[in-house]
Amino acid sequence: MLDRLLGRAELKERIAELEAEKEHVQRQLDAEQERRADAVSARQDAEERVNRLEDRIADLEGKVGGGDDTDADLTFRRTEDLHGDRLDTVLDRLDSFETGPEGVLTAYVPDGDLSDTVREAFGDRASLVAQAAPCLAVTDDAGLLSATLSVPNPPEPFATWGNGVTLERDWVQPVGSHAVALVRSDLFAMAEYEGRERTGFVGFDSDLKSQHSKGGFSQARFERLRDEQIDSHVERCLEALAERSADRLFVVGERTVLSEFTDVADATATVDATGDPEAALDDAVYDFWTVRLRAV
Repeated sequence: MLDRLLGRAELKERIAELEAEKEHVQRQLDAEQERRADAVSARQDAEERVNRLEDRIADLEGKVGGGDDTDADLTFRRTEDLHGDRLDTVLDRLDSFETGPEGVLTAYVPDGDLSDTVREAFGDRASLVAQAAPCLAVTDDAGLLSATLSVPNPPEPFATWGNGVTLERDWVQPVGSHAVALVRSDLFAMAEYEGRERTGFVGFDSDLKSQHSKGGFSQARFERLRDEQIDSHVERCLEALAERSADRLFVVGERTVLSEFTDVADATATVDATGDPEAALDDAVYDFWTVRLRAV
């Protein structure tokens, strides 16, 4: 009754419709990833649609949840996933943006706990920066520039005013010699790169019990054997990583095993890459070096 009086029932129904549409688009995106050879354009279109739906859902959920009216009305002006030439173009524009001394704030925000400097610079839109974190946040004292970027290879947290945007290309792009490894509990794939050019590849699968049969041995023994298989696979992965030539290493893959590689990696990220080692790694590298731009 209260929801109908406040107009929330209609919003909730719209949210449900958008959630269903988002799931449908996501399924299309997943299917396109399996047919990756001819799917680059379709995939980008699907990602843009998912992004728009996520922003719309977040907007409606904020209105349903009530709270501060000002915060509920705040949304990102636009959202875009950047990769390849498009990312180059946006970074070039940021590099060209100049003001007088102390006219541009650049900050790397690792989480939603904003510093006073960032809160004061973004004013009533600072909550959007917190929502986008972890991110690189940029704005200027005239309000002409106001955006956040996701950062695949993040720096240490900082906040600094200058006459231009403080941004190192290797934070957001594959620059120089480096390696990217994809690790799943049953798969390993690693390639070395010089910039965007792949110079070497190694990959392998590992046998992993996927389900417990009704006979033979107990569930506890099955889980113990499976854990031992995963441990053995992780050791094999670490040995392969130690054989690489590149110093910088980025490890992506399943959340359940990523913690085993934080000590050897410059950065880690969870990705959903399926299929054979080489194709899965190509998808993972694409996802890892895709930067989300949010206009605040």
